[in-house]
Formats: sequence, C-alpha cells, structure tokens
Amino acid sequence: MSKETKPELIEQMASEAKNGRISRREFLQYALAAGITASSGSLLWSSEVAAASPKRGGTFRWGIHDGNTSDTHDPGTYVTRQMIFLAHQYRSYLTLIESDNSLGPDLATEWEAAPGAKQWTFKLNKNATFHSGRKVTANDVVASINHHRGEKTTSAAKALLSDVEDVVADDDHTVTFKLSSGNADLPWLMTDYHFAICPANADGTIDWKSGDGCGPYKIESGEFGVSWNLSRHNGWHGEGAYFDAVEMTVLNDPNARQTALVTGDVDCVSLVDLKTLSLLKRNPNIEIDNVPSGAAITLPMFCDTAPFNDVNVRNALKLSIDRQEIVDKIAFGAATMGNDFHLAPGQPYFPESIPQREYDPDKAKALLKKAGAEGLTVSLSTADSVFSGAVDMCVLYAEQAKRAGIKINVVREPNDGYYSDVWLKKPFSAVSWGSRPTPDVMFTLAYKHDAAWNESHWQNDRFNELLMQAKAELDQGLRGEMYNEMCQLMRDDGGTVIPFFNNFVSARSKKVMHGPELAASWTCDGARAPSRWWFA
Repeated sequence: MSKETKPELIEQMASEAKNGRISRREFLQYALAAGITASSGSLLWSSEVAAASPKRGGTFRWGIHDGNTSDTHDPGTYVTRQMIFLAHQYRSYLTLIESDNSLGPDLATEWEAAPGAKQWTFKLNKNATFHSGRKVTANDVVASINHHRGEKTTSAAKALLSDVEDVVADDDHTVTFKLSSGNADLPWLMTDYHFAICPANADGTIDWKSGDGCGPYKIESGEFGVSWNLSRHNGWHGEGAYFDAVEMTVLNDPNARQTALVTGDVDCVSLVDLKTLSLLKRNPNIEIDNVPSGAAITLPMFCDTAPFNDVNVRNALKLSIDRQEIVDKIAFGAATMGNDFHLAPGQPYFPESIPQREYDPDKAKALLKKAGAEGLTVSLSTADSVFSGAVDMCVLYAEQAKRAGIKINVVREPNDGYYSDVWLKKPFSAVSWGSRPTPDVMFTLAYKHDAAWNESHWQNDRFNELLMQAKAELDQGLRGEMYNEMCQLMRDDGGTVIPFFNNFVSARSKKVMHGPELAASWTCDGARAPSRWWFA
C-alpha cells in the first residue's frame, strides 16, 4: 500500500537538511512520515546534504546596482555600492561581520583592550599576502588607518577616528591603537568599509591606485561604472572564496538587472525591483533573499539653509509623510517604518520608549503657520539608483504633503554621478544608507557636527556631548540611556526624515547556494556573496 506524499513537508525537510538543522536519522523519520520510502529518503538526504556542502569552481556573475564612472579605488572616497561591493572582494579589513551578524576575524586573528578601552592591540594573520605577493605587515595596517587621519586627509571616515591619537606597529604582526578616550566599539569600527588595508608605500602613504589588495579575489580587469573581472587569490588567508572567478556588472537600471537574472546572463542581482517581486517569486529557477536590516532611506534637509533652518519647517515635513503607506506601496512590506532617528528595531540600544511619529498634516500646517512658512514649496532630488522605487516614493510623498499645504517638486536626477553631484550638494535629497554595526559608528558618520557626511548640516551641542560620553561608557545601561536621548534629539530637532529601514532584497539562481544565515550589514550576505556562496 502506497502512502500519499506531502510536498510541503518534503520541501521543509530539504530546507532543514541544507541548513544543517536536522540529522540523517531525523531526516529519514520525517521522510517516512511524508510518504517517501526509506531508499528514496536516503537518496534525497544525500542530494540535499551534498547541495549544502560548499564546492569550489565556476564563475559567479553578479549584477550590481549603484555604480558610477567617477568611482575610484581610494578607500577614503568609497560611497557607491560598486565601490563597497568591489572592496569586499579584493581588499581585506582587520575584522568583519559574519553571516550571523557577529564580529569575526579578517586580517586580525585576535584583539584585546587595556582597562578603560583607551588602548587596543590587534594580532595579524601571519599567512596574509597581497595579490602582488607581498606579505601583509603591521606597517600596512598603520599606513591604511592613517590614510583616514590627520588634517590633510580627504577621507569621509575621518570623523570615525577622531579619538585615535596614534597607531603603532609593535612588530611585523602586532598593531596598537592609542585613543584619547575609551572606545568599546573599536573592533566593530574596523569593519567599516572605508578601513580597507592597502599596501604601504615607503613614505607611510598607501598604494591605493594600483588596485593591489589582500582580499579573497584579485582584480584581473575592469572599468568603474561598467564591469569587473576577478579571479581567486590563492594566497587568501580566510575561509571561502569557492568560485574560481567573479564577474561584477554594473546594472543601474532595475529592469536590466532583473532581465539579466531571468535570462541567465547573471547568477545574482544585488537589488530587486519590489514592484515585480511577487512575479519573480513565481519563477522556479530563482530564489529571493529578503533580509531585515539597519539600512535606511533618508531625506536629509540642510539645517543651515532656508527654509530648513527653522525646526518647525523640518518637523512639518516629518509630519507630512505617511510612512505606513510608503512601506505598503513602495517597499511592498519589505521594510520597517522609520521614526526620524537612525536606529532600526533589532539594532543595539533601539529606544522602544520613543513613540512612533504618525502622519499628521493638520499639525504640520500649524507648525508652518508658526514658522511663517504657509504655502511652502521645496524641491526634493532623487534617482532610481538610490533604491528600487526611490522616485515613486518621492512622488507619493509629494502627494501626501499636499494635505499639509506643502508643494514638493520632485527632481529626477541622473543615476550616474548621483552621490558625487547631488548628495551633500542639494539641500533636500533622497539617500540610501547601508547598515552600520553600532550606533556610535552611524551617529559619528552622519550626525556628528564635524562629520564629512553630516548630510543635513545638523548642529546640536547636547547630541555631540552625549556622543563622546557614550563612546567611552562601558556601563551598558547608562550607554543605552544616552543613545535614547540622542535619538529623541534627532527625532525632534534633527534635519533628517527617515521614511523606512529597507530590507535587503536580492535574488539569485537556484544553483547558487549559501549558508543558513545572511549578514544584515549589506545586501548579498554583507557584500561577501562571492567569497561565502557556491554553486550546487
């Protein structure tokens, strides 16, 4: 007598087997319950476990969004996804964010703080080599970090290292950071994508122009804004790098990206057009990865430029956006509503006590009247490359703001050069931020008074005072109270509207495999898909 098979249970069993969550004995027991014979169950177990085991070989073809012809190899200028994704393939960092979002080793094998966290020592992997064949030494780390320090640096990450007084090579494989004040987050800070380790020159500068790196893949050829060809670095000091080669192709147009995936021209795309997500899900040859994250869509206003220099105008614009409607209609539910402070639910120190700001056009009108700004008209810059649906979001926001008597002129800017020609230059724009590992990193990068990326030109003395105090505070309770107050200041006084925190929604061919968890620091497993994933 044959049993009726249960497809849903079989599919669940296959997923559990691939992810290593059940044993062979348990798998075979479930197989019998699902109506599968013992011999068929054994064959199915073998195929599923084999698919879950990383294999070397093949060329991983990756269609990525947000790349410009003006991008460079200078880690101090990293800003587009092309720069960031490429850096994670051919360069290395002291530490990295693992697939389970924990902190792990990259070039550093271990690290330790002195009491008070004013001094940190990192031990380097003695097997690490650059693609040119040179050994990676402490001098390379010192020069790479100093590239972002000092009065003459043009690095956007300068503010992150403002409390670093010195970086010293104790020996060839030991580096010590000396700080002016304690920083409990320094090892996490070293995962920031700017702090890539480059070869040191004799004069203490770094060789960033050549494209030499010590990451899992080395550059064979490429052109910014177009494509990159990389091959496995046989001297890679870490795990993974299962593919023989990687082809990165810049596909800023969402239709072009998804067409390339559907037709098999690429194996993975970094950003899915959410309008067609349900259609893509029905394709039997494609898998969707939908990962909640701390990545944010922001709408910064220059607080030192009229009319945004009036806090009543800023708050009126914050009250004139219906975030729930935007999450539903633009993000298609693949996002979490923002509350005008730069922390997402689930991130460390998220302030649960701060009430969610609601859409209130009547209150917005009252604030505009108080500011003498009734009938307000502003221009909002955006581009398709910011995120899938960015232009549609701004158009919807403009419609919502009409009820408050606000006219928002949506300016559709060119994709190419958006972050060099629009962001930090136009007084009101749409921006996509990747997730940062700790509040201190995010706040220091984008809200500190002297940060190069203070995109809203916001100045708040109390916020900056708390930022310095929280950085060195080792009592987690007190630190949480400080971050709570800082978030309240951002919400009520800051110059940034935060519509939502977007999920990382990417898509891949079913022949591309990965482990049970995906990092939420960047799309495609923390931008490390080429070194962590493999072909079935």
